[in-house]
Amino acid sequence: MTTPDPQQQGFDMQELINQASRVQAELAKAQEEILATNVTGTAGNGLVSITMTGGAELVDLQIDKSIVDPEDVDTLKDLIIGAYKEAHAAAGRLAQEKIGPLSQGMGQSQQNYDGPNFGDVFGQQ
Repeated sequence: MTTPDPQQQGFDMQELINQASRVQAELAKAQEEILATNVTGTAGNGLVSITMTGGAELVDLQIDKSIVDPEDVDTLKDLIIGAYKEAHAAAGRLAQEKIGPLSQGMGQSQQNYDGPNFGDVFGQQ
């Protein structure tokens, strides 16, 4: 049985700390990029369009005048919700695309794991 070299262990720990610092910086940069990127969701063949930041902050809502019917508000509501869900899903995919690769090698089993989800990065919305 061999005894681990304390100097070698110190070096490995320092490398681990350096790696964690690099990943933390990359994660912060990715988060900034996500928040600065706009994504869009549409419904009704583009009759309703919602634009939000990658952090799921609503920044624009476009509604084609042809679907505004005071007698049928439910359809308009459904289209708005559909566009919101599509935009929100796009924001989640953006977060996955930017953050997922940073999780590689962070001690998590990569089997059946495809990175953090939107809620992991920005909290549940």
